[in-house]
Amino acid sequence: MIYKSKKEEMEEFINLFPILINDIIKELDIIKFPKESIQWIEIMLKTNTIGGKMNRGISVLHSLESLKEGSVLSSNEIFQAQILGWCVELFQAFFLVADDIMDQSITRRGQPCWYRQKKPNSDDLNNTIGSIAINDAFIIESCIYILLEKYFKNESYYTNLLELFHKTSYQTQLGQLLDLTNQPKRGDFSLFNLKIHNRIAKYKTAYYSFYLPVALAMLMSKVNYQQAFTTAKDILLPMGEFFQVQDDFLDCYGSPAVIGKIGRDIEENKCSWMICQAILNGTPEQINLLKKHYGIDNPSDVEIVKKIYDEINLKKIFKDYEDTSYNLLMDKIKSNCIYVPQGVFLKLLLKIYKRDL
Repeated sequence: MIYKSKKEEMEEFINLFPILINDIIKELDIIKFPKESIQWIEIMLKTNTIGGKMNRGISVLHSLESLKEGSVLSSNEIFQAQILGWCVELFQAFFLVADDIMDQSITRRGQPCWYRQKKPNSDDLNNTIGSIAINDAFIIESCIYILLEKYFKNESYYTNLLELFHKTSYQTQLGQLLDLTNQPKRGDFSLFNLKIHNRIAKYKTAYYSFYLPVALAMLMSKVNYQQAFTTAKDILLPMGEFFQVQDDFLDCYGSPAVIGKIGRDIEENKCSWMICQAILNGTPEQINLLKKHYGIDNPSDVEIVKKIYDEINLKKIFKDYEDTSYNLLMDKIKSNCIYVPQGVFLKLLLKIYKRDL
């Protein structure tokens, strides 16, 4: 077996993307779609899909390698796993484009969010994409199914792939709804608790970021016993919740240069793990101050909230949580992996533990 460095692996993965873009453009050429519109779609796909760490996409191949431990993957298996990986990256891109509009975010991956960028067919910097980005998100999602049909239609598990993507899309949409609707009137903390936060994390993040890549690899491996998928969920959904807590911490304390975006959970009155922990650990005086300043889009109010977080020592609370969660996940992996090799889950956990903190 030829072992590749992370850099070589990433280069091989990225080099496949232009081929997939070309597949999509060919479909548009067949229906004689306007060249200017094709160019828009090409720029839109490249801008919103490339630029992240691509851990989700690469995880399909890594999971397949672990599932087939002891066997050498064929070039076709590698190729198909990479295509499914790009489908996961497109899935993420479509949600991020929509999420940035809903949250009125400023930057994504170090660049202005897509809806804030100038239109591809305009030289006027003020002529931004705006609400057209909503339709662009739909187009990105549709590209997933174009690629699945082209490369997997003759596979026995093709229908399972479609069902998995559709179901994961629905679960993530439910998570978005929970995220957007669990923002009560500013100053009302009645919906800010860890039970609600965990539910949001499970649906908004865990299913598509952790379960989807592994489940795709399991379908490729022809895993057909339900208990294997149940075991995967039992481990991967808590892992996704752990990942979301990290994300909430980074939203507050992470450097925009490192995480690629400007955190806005405080300004947007989000049910973040940070505010939930502050409510649990703060004094009555601190909580009253948080009610007064949390959810206001003003730098001075944000600074007061962060100062209270520091007083409560949320960094220490987070570190303790991270270490405890890591140990619990390791115990789950060691005790529950009867139907799925431990390596499938260990690779994912090691990718996110202590990430960019």
